[in-house]
Amino acid sequence: MIPGTRITAEFYDLHMLLMVGVLVIICVAFGLMIYSVYSHRKAVGRRAGQFHQNATVEIIWTVIPFVTLLGTAWPAARILVGLKDSSDADITIKATGLQWKWGYDYLKGDGEGVSFFSNLYVRRTLAVDSSTVQSDNNRLEVDNPVVVPVNKKIRMVLAANDAIHSWHVPALGVKQDAIPGLARDTWFNTPKIGSYRGLCSIEACGAGRACVLIVVNVVSDGDYKKWVDGKKGPWPPTPMIRARSEPLER
Repeated sequence: MIPGTRITAEFYDLHMLLMVGVLVIICVAFGLMIYSVYSHRKAVGRRAGQFHQNATVEIIWTVIPFVTLLGTAWPAARILVGLKDSSDADITIKATGLQWKWGYDYLKGDGEGVSFFSNLYVRRTLAVDSSTVQSDNNRLEVDNPVVVPVNKKIRMVLAANDAIHSWHVPALGVKQDAIPGLARDTWFNTPKIGSYRGLCSIEACGAGRACVLIVVNVVSDGDYKKWVDGKKGPWPPTPMIRARSEPLER
């Protein structure tokens, strides 16, 4: 998976840093254990018990894990705090989970007033003959993807009408549950133009969970304006979806 946002890249870097740290700790711990077993395999008496009740050794193996914990907690807490900061968004979009699709309402920013449903889309050729599959993405298409401009902070307000859903797009570093009766939010900002796909990761959707797909198309500012103009053109917008969770601001 190629990170699509800065915070996703930070997740990946922190994960790799911790993996290296875990590997070093395992190597050191097993190295000391093997050395001790080999060195003291025939030892008896005082030599075998030279580390027993050694205050210096006990302080060292208490301080090292404490320093390691602080060293990992600081960057992790910084990323989590940044992940929850959805203020000063350029565009606010409300995503409402339904069985089995998503409904989107552009609430603030460029595109305000645009509303549509996003359903599973299967090409006619694929429906007739499954052997015509060109790529894995052919099975992960929707009829109306979310379209956002590049290098803009996008706030997603999550709600649900029936069951618990999850707006999960791994490449964007976004995973937030949509719960009936609650309004929750998250955000993303990607500097890369492209398509990012996700899927509801909660089984509470029911038998049609595989149909609750998410496709986010990140486009240039010019293409975004053209898309907004097309959505506000001769066709009337889809009525806004009223979820059970009325408040949108926390």
